[in-house]
Amino acid sequence: MRHDARKRPLTAAGWAASVTDSSTWGAYADVVRSEHGTGVGIVLGDGLGCIDLDHCITDGVVAPWAEAIIDEHRRDAVLIERSMSGEGVHIFLPMAEAPGTRVRDGVRSVETYSRARYIAVTGDRL
Repeated sequence: MRHDARKRPLTAAGWAASVTDSSTWGAYADVVRSEHGTGVGIVLGDGLGCIDLDHCITDGVVAPWAEAIIDEHRRDAVLIERSMSGEGVHIFLPMAEAPGTRVRDGVRSVETYSRARYIAVTGDRL
């Protein structure tokens, strides 16, 4: 799998940031004014997690398997958005820190993260 450099965490000054070193993170106001990188990201942990649904949107239509997961978590979600690729969904919600999980069964592609993980966000709400 090719790493997408657009999703790499950077400081507002353009230096590499770390998902485990909060001294490299920036305030929202500084980050949105920065000319470095391609957007804003969130570091997960401290009670915030993300369910990442990959390859579930085709021609603007959310796949039934993904819609079922979205519906299951909509009530507790902080944000449900389309991912940077335009083909996936992020569900940000309160979550206890735990090891990440991955389900790929030929139909579904679901990853869950709740600590030491950076997720690039779009704000393109669903």
